[in-house]
Amino acid sequence: MMCIVILGPPGSGKGVQASELQRRRGLPHIASGDLLRAHVRDHTPLGQAAKPFMDRGDLVPDHLVLNMMAARLAEPDAQQGFLLDGFPRTLAQAQALDHRLQAMSQRLDAVIFLRVPEAELLRRLSGRRICPQCNTIYQVETMPPKREEICDHCAAPLIQRPDERPEVVRNRLRVYADQTQPLLDYYRDQGLLREVDGTIGVERVFAQIIGIVANARALARESRA
Repeated sequence: MMCIVILGPPGSGKGVQASELQRRRGLPHIASGDLLRAHVRDHTPLGQAAKPFMDRGDLVPDHLVLNMMAARLAEPDAQQGFLLDGFPRTLAQAQALDHRLQAMSQRLDAVIFLRVPEAELLRRLSGRRICPQCNTIYQVETMPPKREEICDHCAAPLIQRPDERPEVVRNRLRVYADQTQPLLDYYRDQGLLREVDGTIGVERVFAQIIGIVANARALARESRA
């Protein structure tokens, strides 16, 4: 059983790394952003309440996010471990997650923070495109599709998400920076925080993450021995 959190600002590569870790280690990849967008797409009450915040690039209020994540963590596939991507985003969310895990007789094994400078984040996000059918993510400079603006897998036209327009991205990064430091301090004080340079390339970042996970697994075995 492994319970891992991957943190990082928008555009830091959390989703790519989490998806690969899911493929290699079989942990359910639970991305708060994907869950919120699904609620918006399906016009659920939660999605309707969250949409105005997401459109501005503001954080969705804690009570909405916590209700959503509590329901997801209660699903059967999360009972033997999980990989959280983009959650928690605030200190209140982190504290609520701790209480939830205690009730589930679980605990976090590691919190991985991908550090990327703001200028690089703006470049990445402004050039990001996504397939609306299969959710494959592209970057027009570093990971372009074979045909311009067309998905390699399902041939659907690619789109730019509304929350990745440059003016919205800048606000998202400001909001994230305001909320992040207390969260990092919280996990650092618990001895859980592991920082990774998110600019060294996808494969090298993943190699460091695999090392962190392996070490956390070893420590977890020792604590149970």
